[in-house]
Amino acid sequence: MSQPVFVLVRPQMGENIGAAARAMWNFGLDRMRITSPRDGWPNQKAVAMASGAGRLLDEAGIFDSTAGALQDRTHVFATTARPRGLTKPVVTPERAMEMAAGMIGRGEKVAVLFGPERAGLENDDVVRANTIINVPVNPDFPSLNLAQCVLLCAYEWRRHTVETAPERTDMAGTQWATGIEVEKLSGHYEERLDEAGFFFPAHKADTMKLNLRNLWSRMPLTQADVQTLHGVLRQMVRWKNRRD
Repeated sequence: MSQPVFVLVRPQMGENIGAAARAMWNFGLDRMRITSPRDGWPNQKAVAMASGAGRLLDEAGIFDSTAGALQDRTHVFATTARPRGLTKPVVTPERAMEMAAGMIGRGEKVAVLFGPERAGLENDDVVRANTIINVPVNPDFPSLNLAQCVLLCAYEWRRHTVETAPERTDMAGTQWATGIEVEKLSGHYEERLDEAGFFFPAHKADTMKLNLRNLWSRMPLTQADVQTLHGVLRQMVRWKNRRD
């Protein structure tokens, strides 16, 4: 799908531009615009820091002003931590990227502004935005590095546009054990433990077997786990027989 343009306004250090490009590409964003980079353009420090995301820098739009970078946008978000004395809606990065996904889905063109490292966006930049993004950080230490702020917004964009399961299990070449496989494992252990005299005294044997079966059912066993546990028990029996 289409995506927002991330606009770095008057960035000061090439390293931060490169780190921002890398953060964007980590989450599938590749549309960067830069206004008046302090150290000129192109910037080799930015390229070095981008570390594989150099294409973003090669294709980045370079502009002389914030207004120029936003001339084709229909909705603009501005990231800032400081009160501005401006009446504007203020949202979290999560809500901002949820809004952006909806807008872009309706055909709008969205930009997100990120300010220079020293003091962030100026009011002349913020006034051009429709909505302010405010990250809920420690109020005693609210300043975020440019690339960190870019990464936060890029991550939230990814969360709202790519369906990702909140939890999964990597099976590493195996499958979950079936009911019959767990049943056979339980039977194997009961048989060997019975031979070893584990179920003692006799009047507690049924309860002990029940607890053991409950133990197996609580475990999320894979087929590899079942094979391993069978092998452990067989080896212990072989070892005992050799000692006898």
